[in-house]
Amino acid sequence: MRSLWAAAGLLWLLAAPAAAASDFEVQTYAPPKAAPGFSLPGLDGRVTSLSDLRGRVALLFFWATW
Repeated sequence: MRSLWAAAGLLWLLAAPAAAASDFEVQTYAPPKAAPGFSLPGLDGRVTSLSDLRGRVALLFFWATW
């Protein structure tokens, strides 16, 4: 049974069209950009800006209800 699946896989690979060289694009590495500065009020009412969190991990959740 394994040989049957191997043969089917080989036939699929041979039948699949080869990707043309023009289908691939080389992109150069661009270093990440700094996040824009912003500030938001917390649940306790205090305003926290992104620059206050410099050097720390900040996890942002953006919710939408549409």
